[in-house]
Amino acid sequence: MKILFHPDRADIHLSSVLYALSDPIRLYLVDTIYKSGERTCGDIDVPVVKSTVSHHARTLREAGIVHVRMQGTQRFLSIRTEDLEARFPGLLAAILQAHQTSGELIPFTTT
Repeated sequence: MKILFHPDRADIHLSSVLYALSDPIRLYLVDTIYKSGERTCGDIDVPVVKSTVSHHARTLREAGIVHVRMQGTQRFLSIRTEDLEARFPGLLAAILQAHQTSGELIPFTTT
């Protein structure tokens, strides 16, 4: 089984977190997981193919925002709330609150 890289708490950088959350799909993924708890990549309905969801999950994991737990062929994502709160108090809550009040709760779709 492949071992996935998760940065230590001290190695989570603000620029990486903000970059990862700057994408609307990744922001939607984080918001969904934050509200509902641990989810698999396939459980979250987004208008992109599986490989793109995997790419977004990897970006979030490498930024230190999510923890990915592997069970068989599934990958379960959860928010690293304690680590993010310790590094940047109030940041995640503020970003998600702004996202929820912005009205951009559903990822964009191409027409």
